[in-house]
Amino acid sequence: MTAILVPTEGPAEVINARRTESLDAPNILNLVGPNTEPQFGLINVVNIIEKAVLAVTLNNEKEDVLAHAAFFDYPNIASVDSAEWQDWMTAHYDYDKCTPLNTLFMHYFVAKSEFSHGSAREIIRTVFNAVPDIHFLFLIVPSGVTPEPALSDIFQTADKKEGSSSLDNMSVLVCHRHSHAPVLYVRKARVEDHDDLTPIFNRQSDMLKTTYGDYFLAELIESQNEANHAIIVENEGSAVGFMSLSNDVDLELLNDCFELGPFHGLYKPHEDDILKPPTPPPVEVPETEEEQSGSQNGEENPPLSRSSSISSKKGDVTATPSSVPRPVSGVGSKVPPATPASTQLKTEVAGSVIDSTIEPKIQRKLSDAHMTSAASDISDHDDAGSVRSAVSKKSGSAHSSPREATPQPSASPDMRPPSPKFSPIYHGDSNAFSIQLFCIDEKFEMRSLDFLPMAFSLFPEKEFCVVTVPHLVPEFPLLQSFVRATPKCPSILPQELYIFNRCGLLQSFNVRRVCTSDVEAVESVVEHIENKECLMKDLMLYTKAKRDLDGTPIHAYVATCLDQVVGVAITRREEDIEYIRSHYNVEDFIYFNHHRRDEHGHLHHFALNPIFQHQIKHFLKEVLRQSHHTCLYYPVYPQYGAQETKGKHSLVTSLNHMVPVRARRQIIYPSEKLGGNNPSDRVLKQQEKYALFHLNRKLTLEPKVTINARIVVVGASDTGIAFLETLVFCPHLRFNNLVLISPHGLPGELEPDSRRSNFLSTSHCYSQDELSQVSLRSTVNVVCAKMLAISRPSKYVKVSGGTKVPYDHLILCTGQQYQVSAPTGANINKLVNNSQLPNNPDRRHMGRVPKNVFLVNDEHDADRLMQCLEKNFTHSGGRIIVYGRSVDAYTTIQSLLALGISGSRICLVLPPLKYDTTCFNNTDVEKAIHDAMQSEGVELHSGYYLAQWNDGKGGDEVYCASFTSDTKPVKFECSAFLCFSRKAVDYDAFKAINDSCLVYDGRLVIDSLFHTNDLSIRGAGSLTKFQRKYHADQWTHSNFNSKEVGRSLAATMLHLFDPTVETDTEPPAEDHNLIPSYYDAKVIGGLLPGGFHYLHFAKPNLPTPLEVQVSQPDYGRQLVTGSVEGESPNYFRLHVNQYNNLETMTCLSKQPLDTSNLLCLYNLHERFLNNMVSRFDEGLIQDFYQFFRETWCLAIFHDRFSDFRQEVKELLVQRPAQDVLSLEEKVRDLIDQDLQLQKQDRKFLTDEFTSTGSKRAVETRLLSFLSYNYYHLPMYAKPGMV
Repeated sequence: MTAILVPTEGPAEVINARRTESLDAPNILNLVGPNTEPQFGLINVVNIIEKAVLAVTLNNEKEDVLAHAAFFDYPNIASVDSAEWQDWMTAHYDYDKCTPLNTLFMHYFVAKSEFSHGSAREIIRTVFNAVPDIHFLFLIVPSGVTPEPALSDIFQTADKKEGSSSLDNMSVLVCHRHSHAPVLYVRKARVEDHDDLTPIFNRQSDMLKTTYGDYFLAELIESQNEANHAIIVENEGSAVGFMSLSNDVDLELLNDCFELGPFHGLYKPHEDDILKPPTPPPVEVPETEEEQSGSQNGEENPPLSRSSSISSKKGDVTATPSSVPRPVSGVGSKVPPATPASTQLKTEVAGSVIDSTIEPKIQRKLSDAHMTSAASDISDHDDAGSVRSAVSKKSGSAHSSPREATPQPSASPDMRPPSPKFSPIYHGDSNAFSIQLFCIDEKFEMRSLDFLPMAFSLFPEKEFCVVTVPHLVPEFPLLQSFVRATPKCPSILPQELYIFNRCGLLQSFNVRRVCTSDVEAVESVVEHIENKECLMKDLMLYTKAKRDLDGTPIHAYVATCLDQVVGVAITRREEDIEYIRSHYNVEDFIYFNHHRRDEHGHLHHFALNPIFQHQIKHFLKEVLRQSHHTCLYYPVYPQYGAQETKGKHSLVTSLNHMVPVRARRQIIYPSEKLGGNNPSDRVLKQQEKYALFHLNRKLTLEPKVTINARIVVVGASDTGIAFLETLVFCPHLRFNNLVLISPHGLPGELEPDSRRSNFLSTSHCYSQDELSQVSLRSTVNVVCAKMLAISRPSKYVKVSGGTKVPYDHLILCTGQQYQVSAPTGANINKLVNNSQLPNNPDRRHMGRVPKNVFLVNDEHDADRLMQCLEKNFTHSGGRIIVYGRSVDAYTTIQSLLALGISGSRICLVLPPLKYDTTCFNNTDVEKAIHDAMQSEGVELHSGYYLAQWNDGKGGDEVYCASFTSDTKPVKFECSAFLCFSRKAVDYDAFKAINDSCLVYDGRLVIDSLFHTNDLSIRGAGSLTKFQRKYHADQWTHSNFNSKEVGRSLAATMLHLFDPTVETDTEPPAEDHNLIPSYYDAKVIGGLLPGGFHYLHFAKPNLPTPLEVQVSQPDYGRQLVTGSVEGESPNYFRLHVNQYNNLETMTCLSKQPLDTSNLLCLYNLHERFLNNMVSRFDEGLIQDFYQFFRETWCLAIFHDRFSDFRQEVKELLVQRPAQDVLSLEEKVRDLIDQDLQLQKQDRKFLTDEFTSTGSKRAVETRLLSFLSYNYYHLPMYAKPGMV
């Protein structure tokens, strides 16, 4: 918020009001004046910034801090309990209307003296504008202390009650909203308002004037009747905002497109309403639990105008004017209503082919579970704790009138037979009116809610106000008080629906502790919540003893409106805070040392009636205040988590309002060496992995930026997962419409199985534990299907089953998969060799795949193969042929051996090399693996192409396979054929891309910013290649780290949505046509035959034989310890480049590897590694495995060590003084004179490093790093210990 501030002396300043950051503390301390301490006491500024619910800072264009104020939701009086201040206030002061919802207390204020008056007024105005519910601001100072003039001009002495014996040592002053940002006056619009309103509309858009003429607004106002009204808000006699209302709403269409069960379909309750599905006849329960799902299919609708009316007429759409910056619109019935088409999902996978006739399974994100009606819920029964419906018999409305919402049925946790998706049938009248057109001057947009009391008074028989807006329109302030309806997935309506209930106008929303008489009411509120038994059990423990059986205190609170319970929350003290601090980046959001251990709370249950969803943060703020907590934590366990663990929580309805916390990479400690210097058991203890959500006091009044753009990601590759992860972990953004299309849904959802996970090699981008700590299922809707077509004009993706998934931004990152190789058709009876093949050996098989030919592309394929092998092959005869020379072929052979299949029944056929490099690119490693396979009895044949199956006779099964080579052909009996010969783009993906006229040149063609030839479609990963103009055909995303590529893609997308990122007015010019640079290591690992653990990383490069690399003059050095032979092989190879940075590493050992530790070594200078090169040359390092398990190097493996390195670099780059060169600049000057530094130059730099204080600064930072992270690094001595 920008304004102009006029000081008492000097020129005016353009100032900006923003939220205070902890980094502002030093500048705030500089503003402390002689009156500050007498007024507010001795204050720890960082602590007050950390715990204030709202802290505001004013700064000028030079980023100089001019003023600061901190506001809390309780008074700064030590003798008044922060949880009970309202009783104190009403007992002693004449402010009975003051509630925690509308009151804040100023605990601190400082300002530059010359700006103090203007700064105080601006801060107060900012607070009232930022929090529309606030009506009172209190200032409490010691008696006898006069507030500084800037505050005394704003605050007046509060009125005491007669006979009150208030605190004699304190003075209470108050400031009212009406003095600074008054509630706007609302009235019916008149034609003469046209002149005031037209400039507001025209400033924001001239579309309405162009479309409907100069006097469209006057005509709209003049046409008012009982069904259509127009109202305005005015300030100082001038109209500053306009709203057009209508009771003509197409509820049938809205119910087809949105989950409106929690709102009774926006109809009035009627005795003939059918809300429960008919009871099915008893049938035998199948062994496998089937899941019920549904989708919305319909003809593709033409793009709607940015404004249309919500019309109940079924024949046409009446366009209605709208302001572009605030477009609100309804649903025109030209769009045919979606026909509910739901079938029981039973996807059969053959190879990698998905039956395109089977309707896709749709997995609704957990954060929307509470907004899905029970009757149409599509989430899995396994999702313990998902909220089926938050509207109960007694909590549907705060009114005790016939308008109470009718209860929605609960989804039974038992297994159900397949049945069509049920949609409730309503017979009542419409219970909603709509906002057709809305616009308000930007100066007053935070008062948009002032329209609604008048709007509801014009429709006294209606309970709901609805408004729809296009997906790409940013959420404006009016909508922050509305509840977003969850779209049915997919919805045919290209707009978002927002709903406001009449009860939202009530200011009697209170939060208090649970009492025994609330139990029955709470039970009604949570009637349709799964795992409600656990919630009620915790509630009964609270009512009986207020603590667990082990003595842990329990806090239980209810939210009430008009004294009726509408919500409940149950928390405990967070007992695992040391574990959370060490395993999650909570310090991205809090200064941990400023929060006592007992101020961390654990949220177990939270449920709130949907019509009060806009009060969630206030409810949580009250929970924090009354429980004396400053932070709350909530875990989301994976689907396969133990029920004992998951059963302690219900799925809270507040996930959207909390922030996800990134998990931290953990050090693998050599515990046997550390002994008593190990970290504490609280840090090291093994727990089931979970995703963590967090809320603290600072975040309770900080709204997220809501993004409704439909972002559809096709493909659950590492690139796609990294892209989604980056978006959902933006703490200040809320993406409502993230959709992943993938045949098997999200990776990592299956229960962990080491045998299954070892079938394929790994890129180490995401482990199963890491995926559970990301928990994309909490924030991403998943369509389990394959992409079959893309409609670019209509902007939708058609998936198997015929379902259409609409998009605004489409991300294609399907990657490449193993394809079934087509036999060349060579007749081996004619002794054909590889030079005489009748067909290309690289062709993919396009016909029906024999049922014993398998592809393994992900964990689901591996699981299917493993089950098939265990059932049909493990204990029977027959040979398994593995065809291919990728690392996955070798890891699969090891998995087959681990399943108990004899090596003599396994045959590995290696096709001829296409390039000079093998998958290992290391002859020592390859020889060791081949020797290990042969010792297990595995047959190995190199240089062979697949010629025929079944001698060319076809059939549903392969019983023999023949191969050709450069010499004589071979033929093998075959019971199972595993194909790993070639990865390529999936045929269905290729066809969808090609048919939609996206440029395809062997792969999807993109530019350096991921754009295809359609600006709304981007591509990334191994699916893509760069445009030919870059002259880099050999370089693709396949050469780079997939996770880094996905994050880079997300960074380019965030420019479109994130207001904190500078946006380019036009796409940046590509001056030199260069492809982007990526720096992270390319990693591969796996469990190979012989029980070898394999790990290799290298910088991004083109495939080049190792021998050729080593022969280059600028290659650097290779350091090798151990060998691949002997009983305990421990081969370890390092490549240190010419700059002494560690660039490549290859490990092969029969002992498990400390993988996460070893990956930290990439690109480190050898000096960081205890002068590794010189120690190696001196013969002091005989085994790199043992060397990197020594205790000195544990700090290098710390997840924040890279941050420490960056801090040291900044120290050496910064100038000590304006006229003194930095150490880096001095080094550059010497190198410019002579590329080779002489001995005297090095001595000069060393002296400068010491004399200028740089050495001392680096040492200080190092000690600070070790001290702050001491819970992870207790093995390092600190000053004073020795």
